Amino acid sequence: MTRPADSFIIFIARIALAILFLWGGAMKLLGYAGFVGYLHSKGVPYASYGAIVATAVELLGGIALVLGVRTRAVAFLLAVYAIATAILGHDFWNVTQAAAQQDAVIHFWKNVAIAGGFLLLTVTGAGRASVDGMRAPRGGGLRG
Repeated sequence: MTRPADSFIIFIARIALAILFLWGGAMKLLGYAGFVGYLHSKGVPYASYGAIVATAVELLGGIALVLGVRTRAVAFLLAVYAIATAILGHDFWNVTQAAAQQDAVIHFWKNVAIAGGFLLLTVTGAGRASVDGMRAPRGGGLRG
């Protein structure tokens, strides 16, 4: 059973992760043409479609995290997304300039760390302070 203090900490973790994705999704939406150009520069095939998918994943995923809706599945999807964006967007092994390479390394490992946070949410679930928590039976046992 999830204790109230644990649920509060899980809620804070969900909000912290969601802010990053809501902000990123909003910036992609507001600067859509620039984001498509960035994806083209990285060699992403069908960049205009990829931009739509990335923006939707970040905005809808962020909203789902805040509300705690299907948190385990959403968190797993966002963990995969964070790793994919690390590999595609922060490919430090292809960067030759030292300062740019160091920046890419930092962002790559930041994405890996974020994926780790999402994997923890995949295991813990949303806690009681969530839509998932309101749907869970109130008897004994583990809750998501």
